[in-house]
Amino acid sequence: MNDNFPALKTSRLLLRQFRQEDIHDVFHGLSHPDVIKYYGVHFDTLEATQEQMNWFVSLETDRTGIWWAICRAEGGDFLGAAGFNNWSHEHRKAEIGFWLLPEYWGKGIMSEALPLVCDYGFGKMGLHRIEAFVESENQNSKTAMSKLGFRLEGTMVDCEIKNGRFISLDIYACLAP
Repeated sequence: MNDNFPALKTSRLLLRQFRQEDIHDVFHGLSHPDVIKYYGVHFDTLEATQEQMNWFVSLETDRTGIWWAICRAEGGDFLGAAGFNNWSHEHRKAEIGFWLLPEYWGKGIMSEALPLVCDYGFGKMGLHRIEAFVESENQNSKTAMSKLGFRLEGTMVDCEIKNGRFISLDIYACLAP
């Protein structure tokens, strides 16, 4: 654990460092059909989920990103995750990602959490650009990006294969204020 890990807070939410005991919640999220429908990572076993837990730690160690566990400020219930990966120090940009357990969808959690993440990226990480690559069919994430002030820059048509078929990715970006 990193004692200097930056916790981010609102009156309702605490974004904190992942802990090993979060593995059950991470597995619940990244094995849930509604979450992984548009997410690039999924796990079939708790043991395989350890790969994701190791990845969270490696981002910090390698200085290639940072991810937070999104929790209730009161009680500490795990709600989801958000953060940055593919951090390019040279180009001052990173890719934002996020997911939320389905039982918390539609409650304004990401609208509250993601501005904290973006503010941290622009302020503490010195980012000039935050990018998001969203599957073109993922209307919820596209709505979230628009609400946060991200601009749709274009679509990479049939650029990846997922579940045996080509998918397109919409590119969203937000520049430092």
